[in-house]
Amino acid sequence: MVLLLVPFAAMQFGVDGVKWTAIDFIAAAIMLLGAGIGIEIALRVVKRFEYRIAACVAILFALAVVWAELAVGIIGTPLAGS
Repeated sequence: MVLLLVPFAAMQFGVDGVKWTAIDFIAAAIMLLGAGIGIEIALRVVKRFEYRIAACVAILFALAVVWAELAVGIIGTPLAGS
């Protein structure tokens, strides 16, 4: 959750383009927590090292795609940011 301090600090210093609301912080926290739990489960369940790496990369890739979609709308779903 330390990652959430980056946008919070940017907002305190008045960086243009960083205007998060409480909902943005909650959504980011849920996504980071979900990715962390998913990685933890993958590391406990998957035994082969190569598959562990693949599972973690897939989870982080999904996190990045969802984050980017919510932020700027790279895919164009109705969930995209303004």
